[in-house]
Parts: sequence; structure tokens; C-alpha cells
Amino acid sequence: MNEVKQKIDHLRRVLDRLNHNYYVLNAPSAEDREYDRLMAELTALEAEHPEFDDPNSPTRRVGSDLTREFEQVRHRYPMLSLANTYSEEEVREFVARIDKETDTPAAYCCELKFDGTAISLTYENGRFVRAVTRGDGTVGDDVSANVRTIRSIPMNLMGEGWPAYMEVRGEIYMPHESFGRLNAERADIGEEPFANPRNAAAGTLKQQNSAVVARRGLDAVLYAVQADAPVAPSHYGTLQMLKTWGFKTSSAVRLCRSVDEIMEYIRHWDTERHALPYETDGAVIKVDDTKLQRDLGATAKAPRWAVAYKFKAEQASTRLVSVDFQVGRTGAVTPVANLEPVRLAGTTVKRASLHNAEQIELLDIRVGDTVLVEKGGEIIPKIVGVDLSRRPADSVPFRYITHCPECGTELVKEPDEAKHYCPNATGCPPQIVGRIVHYISRKAMNIEGLGDETVQLLYNNGLLGDIANLYDLEAEHLVPLERLGQKSAENIINSIAKSLQVPYSRVLFAIGIRYVGETTARKLAAAVPSIDALMRASREELLEVEEVGGKIADSIVAYFADPRNVAIIDRLRRAGVQLEAVQTEKLSESLAGRKIVISGTFEHFSRPELKELIERHSGTNQSSVSKTTDYLLAGAGIGPKKLETAEKLGVRIISEEDFMRMIGAKNTEESETLLKIQQPTLF
Repeated sequence: MNEVKQKIDHLRRVLDRLNHNYYVLNAPSAEDREYDRLMAELTALEAEHPEFDDPNSPTRRVGSDLTREFEQVRHRYPMLSLANTYSEEEVREFVARIDKETDTPAAYCCELKFDGTAISLTYENGRFVRAVTRGDGTVGDDVSANVRTIRSIPMNLMGEGWPAYMEVRGEIYMPHESFGRLNAERADIGEEPFANPRNAAAGTLKQQNSAVVARRGLDAVLYAVQADAPVAPSHYGTLQMLKTWGFKTSSAVRLCRSVDEIMEYIRHWDTERHALPYETDGAVIKVDDTKLQRDLGATAKAPRWAVAYKFKAEQASTRLVSVDFQVGRTGAVTPVANLEPVRLAGTTVKRASLHNAEQIELLDIRVGDTVLVEKGGEIIPKIVGVDLSRRPADSVPFRYITHCPECGTELVKEPDEAKHYCPNATGCPPQIVGRIVHYISRKAMNIEGLGDETVQLLYNNGLLGDIANLYDLEAEHLVPLERLGQKSAENIINSIAKSLQVPYSRVLFAIGIRYVGETTARKLAAAVPSIDALMRASREELLEVEEVGGKIADSIVAYFADPRNVAIIDRLRRAGVQLEAVQTEKLSESLAGRKIVISGTFEHFSRPELKELIERHSGTNQSSVSKTTDYLLAGAGIGPKKLETAEKLGVRIISEEDFMRMIGAKNTEESETLLKIQQPTLF
């Protein structure tokens, strides 16, 4: 009996850790199938042994994506989840049950199961009202401002025939192209990449800044309508109605009239899904007749008339030969598995991601093990399991490194981060080379002719030790080096000289402050228009800048607290690098001394354009409403907290038209013309 109790306790600890990784760290460490298997095993053991009952067991938890920062809204119609199946046998059992209960063979509507995050869109009289996450199925988070940025979701419906009130259900997802771009950006600023597009979509939807959401390229597919009465006699007909109203629906829908047709659909898409531009992890099988759906009803958690079939990720079995540790420019250490070559999803895989120490410990991965490898998100090979039956007798637990493999410095790990870091930013070779490579990149200083290999070559020959050394280079230093001749050397020197024209905002991105990406650098440059002012800025002042949170503010303060970084900035200054923003000509003093907060969306101008107009008419932009704020410039979809604070503090609320009159513009065309006057022309 003691062994049963130990097994139950072990399963509870594992599931608690998996839940924490998924819901808190946004970094899932096990596949859905494995999680479901562990949960089913624990559920069965607890049912057999009620004497070990625990009200805090993971089996008692109801999945929820609620976030305290968002207003919570109750669904008029509950958002249920779907029961999962993993085999043809289970699909046949589902169809057999439906046939038995309905006394006649039913038709089924088959759809792809998009791997994203569930959403409920409320429409009243054909107009978008709000968007709410699934939450706990009864109450969800209002993410309307973020959903408005998704262009495929209509704000006003087309056609006719929609109910006066309805909730349209669907999935918000991140296409592969957006996912790849986002992870590249996160890796570039030292952030942990998202494990898969689903987590990227969920994390994006919970952003507090809708401008960030708009840039990340989310999309949506809609597949159901909840209203007081059905909008069509069949589910297939409902999808057609959604399409006529302007919603994006799946093009991979098929009406099936037998279990064999259902399985043919599943087998087809299990292969063809790899060519899709988005992630799908299965197929959904729904009874097509809406009357039958109502008759079949639902359990407390899921409808009885629908089921999800989960595709099995393509896996391969091979031996783990060794583990390397790579150090990035921000000091992040990434373990990489070296494998005996194996074919997987049409390619030969020799290396796979191990993510971090916790992942290795969770799976108990050891060198010499036979491991299961699959392509996470159909993109990056990763180890998802170990074949314990083939573990060598002399196997020993894997010991994660404690010191940097490149410079020997003891590694550090922050409590809220998954990765270990090497803190030796100025003495660790791959960090030094990585920062130089980042500095010369196209989106940063755009220095042509210097690639990763050439930078490494210059570092190895003692010509580059930091980014400021670039401006010490001369053609004669480069000509003698391998693969570099006179012409190549001159082109590099000319490109370095041209980089002196790069504007301050891009320089700020290029110097490589951890967590400061392109967008954050632009926001900082606009709010703090010189590197000297940025050096003097306190944490509290930095937090006033749009898109700067505590982690970024702390990183900026720490960067400039290091005298070695300050010395590099001084050398860049002497070289002529742009370290302050180019001042645009003031158009008037009409807003002199006025502090203005902008919230919402506007008919004629974007928010950045309005901020520029405020500055060029001598006003000051503020990111949040306070007692020092003079005006709240309010557009459509204004943030409720800002509006409430403004009303409480007696801050005057003005419209876009009010603002135009205040700056002396007779109309928006005149303001648009003013915006174009003397715009700086920068490289």
C-alpha cells in the first residue's frame, strides 16, 4: 500500500510541475498525450484508493486561463472543452454510441483542430461588442482590445440573418511565419522562445499592450455560434452562414456519413497537415444535425455530440550520444543533444533541443539513453521521452553544468526564468562575438561585408574585442586575413563609416541591452532622446515609458551601472555614432506645458502620429493618467482604467477633433500636411 501512496504522490508532483510550466512559465514541458496519460493514471489510482484523497490534487483542478489584469466576463453560454480520442478504435466507439442513442446513422461534420487558444466573440445587432477567453468555461477574460487588432475578425457583419445577440466561438492562432519571426526576435533579446505556436498565441492574447498584439500577426478561425436558437439546421450550414457574415472559417471541412469516411478524413490530414501554414494537432468530429446535438446534450465538461481526435506527433527513436552547451550573446545557456542520425518528418536529425535543466530532470534524460525525438511545432526537433527498457545498466543521472563551458564563470539562474546564464558578459567569447554580430546586423547598424564567420575571424586575431573596436579597424588590418582581399576590406571599412548615419533608436537596439528589442528601443528613443539621459534615468522614470516593464527597466539600469558598458558608449561617442535623437522642428507652442495621455484608436491618425503632433506642438506625452495629466485624448475602445482614473482625477477628456482645434489645424488634411513638413531623412 505504501508503494501506491508513493506512486500517487509522485504523479501529483509531476502534474503540478507540468501545470506550473504550462500555465505560469508559458513553457510546456510535456506533450498533451503524455499529460493526459499521467492524469488518467492518477485519476484511476485515486478512484481505487479513496483513503489517499487530497482536495489539492491536480485531478481536482479545473483548467483556467483567467488573468487578474483583465476584466472578467461571464459567458451567457458556457464554453465547454472537447473529449479527446487518440485511436481509430476510440473514434469508432464514439460513432457507435451516437448511432445507438439516435437509432439512425448520423452525419458528421469533420474539421481540423486548430492548435491555438479558444475565444468567444459577442455580437449585438451585427456589431462586435467584446471578446472573451474560455477561462474556466463559465467566466473568461475580456481581451477585446487585443482581438480588435486581428484583421480577419469582422467588427461589423456582412449579409443578413444573424441573431440580435450571439456568441461566435473559434480559435485564435499564430501562423508558422509569425511564430518563427516572433521566436527569432525573442531569442535576439535574450527571451526564452515560445515552445510552440499555441503558447505564443495564448501569451500574445494576454498582452496588456494591444500594439504588441497587432505586431505579432495573430489570425483566427471561427467554427460555432451560440444563440437562443440555432442559426441553421446543421453544423455545416452554420459554417456557411458564418462565411456569409464575413467570418473566416476553415476550408478543410468535410461532411462524412460513415466512420470509414471519418477515418479517411483523419488519415488524409494527418499527412497533409505538414504543408499547412499553421499548426493543427488533430481533427474534430461533430454530429451535424443541430437538433440531434441538443438531444444528445453535454456532460459538465464537454458536449456528448463531438469529440477531438489528436494526431500523434511523428516520432523517431535514436541514441543520445552527448550533450553540448551553447552560450548566446545574452549569456543564455542552451543544452543541445547530439544524436545518432535518424530520419524524421522527411529530414535527417542529428541534433535536438533539450531546452533547459528542468526539462532534462523532468524526463530523466541520460547520455546513452534511447530517446524519442519529434518536431516540436513541426519545426524544431526535440526530445520528448526516454525508452527506459533500453537504458544501459551502467547509466548515471545527467549532471547539468554549473559553470560556463566557454569561460568557466559560475552560472546563475533567476527564480522566474527557465534558463541558466553566464554573467560574464564582457569576458565570455561567444557573448562578445554574439553582441558584435548583433550590432552589425541589418536591423541594427547594417554593416555589410561582416558575417558571423568574419567577426569570429577578427575576434580570433585580436582585432575585435567589443563593438567599439569596429571603428578602430582599417583596411590594412583586414587585407592579410583569410578570405579577405583589398576590395572586401575597403567595402567593410566604408560600410562601418556609413553606420555613423544610423539613427539613435537603432543604435539603442544595436548595443544589445538585454530585453530591449527593436520596438522597445524606438519607444525609449522617443521618450528619452539621448543616451546620456537614458544613463541618468531611474527605474521609476523608465517605467513611465510605453512598453517598458520592470524586467526591461532593471536590465537598462544594470547595463549602465557597469562601467565597462559606459566606457564602450564613450568610445562609440568619440567615433561619431548617433547617441541622441534628431530633433524635428517645432510647429507651434500651442501645447507648451501640457501633458497628454492617448488611449484608443482614431479615425484619421495612428497613435504614434498623434504623439509626434503633440511633441511638435511643444506638448508632452504621458503613458498613464495621473494628477499631473492635463488631457486624456480619447479614441474608440479607450482603456476603461484610464477613463475611470481621468474622471476620478478631473482630467479633461478630449476627442480627436478637439485636439485638432487645439493645435490650430482647421481640418485633418492640414494636420496630415503638417506632419510631413521637415521630416528628417535618416539612413
